[in-house]
Amino acid sequence: MNSTKPTIIVVHRKERRSKCTVEPLRGQEGFEFRTYPKAETEVPDHYVRLGLGGPLLSESDADCGLLVLDATWRWAEKMEADFQHVPIRSLPRWKTAYPRTSKFFEEPDEGLATIEAIFVAYHQLGRPTENLLDHYHWREKFLELNAEFLYNNPE
Repeated sequence: MNSTKPTIIVVHRKERRSKCTVEPLRGQEGFEFRTYPKAETEVPDHYVRLGLGGPLLSESDADCGLLVLDATWRWAEKMEADFQHVPIRSLPRWKTAYPRTSKFFEEPDEGLATIEAIFVAYHQLGRPTENLLDHYHWREKFLELNAEFLYNNPE
């Protein structure tokens, strides 16, 4: 990893751990887990928050730590208010392999599963991605859907 800063993953307390795509990263070096709303909302300097509506994550962010909010879209939207002080960065348009269906809430087309977003961010920043998707059930489909980004690395 280019950065010695851990990736901070804030998981909503109502998120089902059995469905949480980043759960296998818990306890691994380089990842710090916090529980929302009990989580400390203070984030060290030089962190960026992955989300929608910000400038694209780029090489200029290579030395920044990543803040990732993990929840359903409905909960994540509420969580963002507590982390507005962390600059937001968007990801390039990769395709999700995670099967999403919500009867109550429309999810954004460009939304990725949390583990997919972390993988894309690491890939974008030139950080090691091996083993990130090892326990992701839709790993092969995700890699297949996004092969053009993996092997051509268009900027």
